[in-house]
Amino acid sequence: MTTFIQICIDAASLGSLYALAALGIGLLWGVMKLINFAHGDFISVGAYALIVPSSAVVPTLFIGAWPAPLMIPAVILVVASIALLAERLIFRPLRTADPSTLLVASFSLSFFLQYLILMIYGARPKAVTVGSTLNAELTLGPLRTTYIDVVTISATALLLVAVALFMTRTRFGIQMRAATQDFRMARMLGVRANAVIATAFAISGILAAIVSFLIVARTGTLAPRMASQLVMVGFVATVIGGMGSLVGCILGGFVVGVVSAFLQFVLPEDLRATRDAFVFIVVILMLLVRPEGLVRLRSQKERV
Repeated sequence: MTTFIQICIDAASLGSLYALAALGIGLLWGVMKLINFAHGDFISVGAYALIVPSSAVVPTLFIGAWPAPLMIPAVILVVASIALLAERLIFRPLRTADPSTLLVASFSLSFFLQYLILMIYGARPKAVTVGSTLNAELTLGPLRTTYIDVVTISATALLLVAVALFMTRTRFGIQMRAATQDFRMARMLGVRANAVIATAFAISGILAAIVSFLIVARTGTLAPRMASQLVMVGFVATVIGGMGSLVGCILGGFVVGVVSAFLQFVLPEDLRATRDAFVFIVVILMLLVRPEGLVRLRSQKERV
C-alpha cells in the first residue's frame, strides 16, 4: 500500500507539469487551431527571466536573481508580454492564412526565441539556485517526497481551479468556450475575436511562466532547449486527451504522468533510462483504441 501511494505522489507531481504544459498548448488549439511549437520556448524564456544578468555587455559572467517577492510576478509579466507580442505581430496578421503558414510561423518564432537566448546567455547550460530549497526531502511516515513535488501539485490544483472559474464565471471565459466550439458562429453572435485570442495567448504565457519556475526549481539548470521534451509530452497529452478539449488536455497530462511513474517502478533498473520509449508505446496503443482522444467535443461529432 505504501508503494502504491508513493507511485501516486510521483505520478501526480509529474502529471501536474504535463497537464500545465498541455493546457497552454490546448488553449491556443481550441481557440484558433494553432499548434504553437514556440510554447516550449516561452517556458525557456521564463526560466531565463528568473535570473538577472549583472552586465548588459557581458551578461554571462555573473547571474543574480530577482528579489523573492518580485520573482514570480516579474517572470509572468515577461512571458505573458512576449506571448501577447507574438500574437499581435505574428499570428494576428496570419489568422486567415493557410494552417501550414501558421505552422511555419510557429516554428520560426520558436527558432527566433531559441537564438535570442543563445545571443544573450550563450549555449552553455548554467546551474542556478532559484528555488533550490524546495528540493529538500519531506518525510510523511513511510512516504518520501520533496517540497517541490508538494508545491507542483498544489500550484497545479490552484491554477486549474482558477482557469475553470475563469472559463465558467467570466465573460471572456464564456466567449472563449464558445470559440472552441464554433469560432465562426461565436463571431456572428458578437464574440470579439481579437480579445478572445489575445486572452488565450496571455493565459498560455502565464502557464508557461509557472512551469518555468517549477522546472528550474526541480532541476537547478538552465539551457536554451530545456523545455523541448516537456512540450513534446504536452503535445502528446493534448492528442491523448482530445484536440480542442481543455479537460482532455489536463486528463491526458495526468495519464502520461501516471504511465511514466508506473513504468519507472515496474521496469528493470537497466531499462529505466529508456522509460519514455515504453511510454510512447502505451500512447500508440491508446490512440489505436481511441484515436479521437479520451474526451470528444460535441462540435466534433457528426450531426445528422
